[in-house]
Parts: sequence; structure tokens; C-alpha cells
Amino acid sequence: MNRANKRHSLGKGYYKTHPCNEGFTCKFCGWKVNPPLFGENHRNHCNNCLTSLHVDNEPGDREADCGGIMEPISVWVRKNGEWAIIHRCKICGHLSVNHIAPDDNPAKLISIAMKPIACPPFPVERMKEIEELLNS
Repeated sequence: MNRANKRHSLGKGYYKTHPCNEGFTCKFCGWKVNPPLFGENHRNHCNNCLTSLHVDNEPGDREADCGGIMEPISVWVRKNGEWAIIHRCKICGHLSVNHIAPDDNPAKLISIAMKPIACPPFPVERMKEIEELLNS
């Protein structure tokens, strides 16, 4: 059953109140993603490459018609210490935040977290010059 038919047959807001017990094949990397065994009741991203699909306007509503690939662009740490993944849609630019799952790829999570350090938005070799400009 395709996404639009499933959305209409289950009714608006179904996924907000019901666990998602279905697996899926990642549209980005082709990984067979199984439902979570423990932790979360909803899996909304691939546990291998951490990408998702733009299917929600609000978490669980399945109302977005975009359907674009949501790429993981960053991680952040919530007040309680839990990590979350920030996704951005490659088609429309929509941003969303998702819980990490216990079986998410730890190497991919770390690589996303380290990206600003590994690839800073300014030339490191000109740091002294930048510092002088800021102090003048």
C-alpha cells in the first residue's frame, strides 16, 4: 500500500497515538530497516544512514505531500542529555528533529556531530587574521 493510501485508510493523526510496527527499505541507502525492538515506538529514519522521508508536517500527522529525502545535517543534545538528529528536506528545506534510536549507527552519529569541527565554515589557516579583524 503506498503512503497516500495508507494515510487515508488509517485516518488523520493515527501515527501520533499508535506505535509504528512496520519495517521499511531506506529510499537513500537501500538498507532494510526493522521496527525498533526497544526504546521508541516509532522509527522515522534509517538506522544505517540516518536519513528519513518528509512525510510529516507535525510529528506523526503524515500530512506532508513533499516526500523528499530528509538528510541528517546535525545532532544536538537536549536538556536531559538525550541526543537528537536534525534533518533537512532536500526538496523543500523543511527542518525536523528526531529522537535517536538505540540501534542507530554510532559512527554516523559521531561523524555528523564532528562535521563542524572537521569542516569549519572559515579557513583555519587564516584564523589569526580573522581574530585580528574581530579585535580591531
